[in-house]
Amino acid sequence: MTDTIGKYLGWIGIIVGVIGFFWMPISLGIAAVVIGIIGLFSPERTINIVAIIVGVLALVIGLV
Repeated sequence: MTDTIGKYLGWIGIIVGVIGFFWMPISLGIAAVVIGIIGLFSPERTINIVAIIVGVLALVIGLV
């Protein structure tokens, strides 16, 4: 997987996670975590770790 695909996946994961804070937090949080994990297979790891963290935070908000 190339570097640009990893960046796109990371940004998509972050955007999905942020939307998950306000609307459908459980399903969009899971989607953000999955996109972040898929993005970890690229050289761009930092942004995908942030996407995973945002997804987990959306899940926590949804479960509380």
